[in-house]
Amino acid sequence: MLPVLAMLLTASALTVVGEVLLKLGMNAVSARVGHFSFDLGVLWATFTDWRVLLGFALVFGGALFWLGVISRVNLSFAYPLLALNYVIILIPSRLFLNETITPYKLVGAVIVVIGVVIITWGAASQH
Repeated sequence: MLPVLAMLLTASALTVVGEVLLKLGMNAVSARVGHFSFDLGVLWATFTDWRVLLGFALVFGGALFWLGVISRVNLSFAYPLLALNYVIILIPSRLFLNETITPYKLVGAVIVVIGVVIITWGAASQH
């Protein structure tokens, strides 16, 4: 189970960092050309921004590790663990994007963690 957890943590880390880079890139693109649209100029600005490109690469890398996870365990066990990304993303969102972490977000994060613990314990008791 340790290799699966290592792959899952790697998938989560790559995905979270990739999503933060995507957001940073889109903030920069939006400042230059406006919000995302399918306008050719906006598409060009979006897909030539290094943060967007690196963000996509990291999210794709996370997906590769995710394939390793789901090839080894039941999807009904593994998929809920991805919910931890919602909790993890709060930290870089605050640090790098200056987003506000409200009490509602914290309560929601605690609920997610409790749900993941319940699912994990339930799956462990079936083995």
